[in-house]
Amino acid sequence: MADVNRGNRPLSPHIEIYRPQWTSISSIMVRITGIGCLLASVLVVAWLLAAATSEAAFNSVDWLLRSILGQLVLIAAMWGIFYHMLGRLRHVIWDFGYLVQVPVSETMAKGMFIGATVLTLLVLIAV
Repeated sequence: MADVNRGNRPLSPHIEIYRPQWTSISSIMVRITGIGCLLASVLVVAWLLAAATSEAAFNSVDWLLRSILGQLVLIAAMWGIFYHMLGRLRHVIWDFGYLVQVPVSETMAKGMFIGATVLTLLVLIAV
C-alpha cells in the first residue's frame, strides 16, 4: 500500500477561509423557517383543540397567544411563512431554468429577506 502523508493535507472549505454566500444562507434559512412553520402550526392546533375542549382551556391558550410573547412568536411565524413561501417560489423559478446565474441568485436571496419583511409589515399594518 502506498505511503500517504495525511497530516499535511488542507481542510476544504476551512471555516477561516470560507465566506458564506447569500444563496447558502438563504437555503439554510428556508430550512429553518420550514421547521419554524411546523412548530407554529402546533400553536394553531393547540388553540383549536382548546376551543373544542372547554372555555377555560380556550381562555388559557388565547391569553398566551395574545400576550406580548405570543404576539412576537406569531409575528416571527408570519415572517417565516412569507420567507419560506418566497424560497419555494424561487426554487420553482429555478426549476424552469430561469434566473440561475450567480449574481441574479444572490440578488434573489437578498430580495427574499426584504420581501418577507415587507409582506409581514404590510399584514401588520392591514390588521
